[in-house]
Amino acid sequence: MSIGLMIIYFVVLLLLPIYAQRKVMSTYKKYSEVASTSNMSGAQVARRILDMNGLEDVRVERVEGVLSDHYDPSDRVVRLSASNYDYASVAGTAVAAHECGHAIQHKEAYTFLTLRSKLVPAANISSNASWIFIMIGMIATIKPLMLVGIVLLAIGVLFQVVTLPVEFDASKRAMNQVVTLGIIRNEEEPAAKKVLTAAALTYVAAAATAVMELLRLILMYTGLGGNNND
Repeated sequence: MSIGLMIIYFVVLLLLPIYAQRKVMSTYKKYSEVASTSNMSGAQVARRILDMNGLEDVRVERVEGVLSDHYDPSDRVVRLSASNYDYASVAGTAVAAHECGHAIQHKEAYTFLTLRSKLVPAANISSNASWIFIMIGMIATIKPLMLVGIVLLAIGVLFQVVTLPVEFDASKRAMNQVVTLGIIRNEEEPAAKKVLTAAALTYVAAAATAVMELLRLILMYTGLGGNNND
């Protein structure tokens, strides 16, 4: 790998995730302190969006943690972190709407969400097993083993890449819902979009890091010595 590629690799691998995490935390903190004009808590926002989209059977639950919000398709429940669930803030509104966006995707069988769900079991297994094959292949200079590890790792990378359209689409749906339902006013839209954009950056960073690591290993594989498994 050339020096230039090495620099790009380490910038993506080390700096981008740090920047993304700091960006999302600072943006979230800023707008979690800005009260929403609707005076609706995240729980109320989620309930309204779900009900207006024929998802009365999807529950809204409170969970501990910071930005631990998520939609669980297996249990059909939107889980919101304590501060977002309890309080009325621009950040909480955006996050709650985003998670409801996933619930709407699930209802409509959104293509990329369906694909991501199918990849989950394989990605969980491959992410744990890939490095075993890669390390043994590198240390013992056995190219077929390293190739198996790279293929397994590629499944995890595919999962990260497929996650991007899922998250972007959920944010788009979120903004459509809060605007259409009058949950936020015009002056609040830029702030809500900033929260969603910052959150999306973490997924971009994860995907970019995964792709760069896969490319690095492919380059190492192509330059690996002869197969001593003969």
